[in-house]
Amino acid sequence: MEWNLRSAEDIAAALRAGVVTSVELTDEAIARIERDDSVINAICVPDFERARAAAHRADQARARGEDRPLLGIPVTVKESYDIAGLPTTWGIPQHANHVAAEDAVQVSRLKAAGAVILGKTNVPMTLRDIQSFNDIYGTTSNPWDHQRTSGGSSGGSAAALASGFGALSIGSDLAGSLRTPAHFCGIYAHKPTLGLAPTRGMVAPPGPALPVDLDLAVGGPMARTARDLTLLLDVMIGPDPLTHGIAYDLALPPARHDRLADFRVLVIEDHPLIPTGAAVRAGVNRVADALVEEGARVERHSPLLPDPTEAAMLYMQLMLSNAAAGLPIEVYEQLRTSAAALNPSDRSLGAARLRGMVLSHRDWVQANNRREFHRHSWRQLFTEFDVVLCPITPTPAFPHNHDGGLDDRHLDIDGVAYPYFDQLVWAGMATMPGLPATAIPTGLSTEGLPVGVQLIGPGYEDRTPLRLAELLEQQIGGFRAP
Repeated sequence: MEWNLRSAEDIAAALRAGVVTSVELTDEAIARIERDDSVINAICVPDFERARAAAHRADQARARGEDRPLLGIPVTVKESYDIAGLPTTWGIPQHANHVAAEDAVQVSRLKAAGAVILGKTNVPMTLRDIQSFNDIYGTTSNPWDHQRTSGGSSGGSAAALASGFGALSIGSDLAGSLRTPAHFCGIYAHKPTLGLAPTRGMVAPPGPALPVDLDLAVGGPMARTARDLTLLLDVMIGPDPLTHGIAYDLALPPARHDRLADFRVLVIEDHPLIPTGAAVRAGVNRVADALVEEGARVERHSPLLPDPTEAAMLYMQLMLSNAAAGLPIEVYEQLRTSAAALNPSDRSLGAARLRGMVLSHRDWVQANNRREFHRHSWRQLFTEFDVVLCPITPTPAFPHNHDGGLDDRHLDIDGVAYPYFDQLVWAGMATMPGLPATAIPTGLSTEGLPVGVQLIGPGYEDRTPLRLAELLEQQIGGFRAP
């Protein structure tokens, strides 16, 4: 039996039943990577020798009667997470030889849960792209169409899962970096509520692994089934002992409902700042139709939804103020000059990004206060609805595009060009207020490309969109192999 495309849940059951060993699973996964990854380029830092040793230890532990959530299951880890003894470069050429001295807290949790780490997956340089390519490790291709991107910045992890290179992966998400690759590659991912899964040890080299609050950014699970997301999320969540003294149990509330018919879902397919392409619109409506068919309450409009235009502007400002904080002073001064030259009436997303990069502390505090108003509005909305269903990006995976700078690129939406980074408004809908969002596959476009959507849930109620994802998987199908 071939195990490479089976769920982690199935693999765990087989390991417990003695049907397969971790060594057999690991050897099979390594063979598949060695056979297929030359064209995908998902695994940028293989760690096969240590993986085989970890698999052997897992089998010995099971023989002693031990059992842990991920014991013996082969997984991968996004390159941006420190793994002791392996490079952490974030795709930055001058740090190509930077080797981590200790494990990131999430890597430690994977190991404590018994996972077998096959290696690290590819990312864009500094994690700042919707594609995954860099001058150290090259380009990761989409397993469905090698001429297209797998997404970013967790594109290597999504491509690895779609290709059968491990059963689970951990990624991160600031601008859709979990959700966009999942959407492009036809897998599942979950962006947790902000602060649930500590990110210490996911730091650009050569920075020290400090417990820094990354504001909008989160770490999260990626998988081929919705139930596997919950399996991995439960390993990842819980406070960082460095900042909370002693660890304590973090019990998330159960899902609000257990049947599709009981869910109240707000469906949003249009954004005022960017059009939704036909393929993604069809994916949103496939899910909406399935919900209606099962008796769920589905609405298309609500006055409770926070203003999406203001939300997008706030998101761009907050995200870029963080991103620009480490720029060299001469670059920062050039940006200040450019921002000062903007027409005060320019309310474009590009202008919001530029102003955000030079935001004063006073202005940041005001933007942060506006964010709290949005969070309050979302809490009000979630008294009437359980989940918001919406796109992740306006299109399926697009062809590789490495031309010029990020601000020079454009996205083709049904034949019309739009600024490349404007597509992030959908990711920001959940990111700016720090809400959980589960990315699910909905089927294929007419071109045969995966299309995903996101299910945004109430803060700290991650199990609600995750449960809806499970129920929809049973109803409309889930991952399919390329």
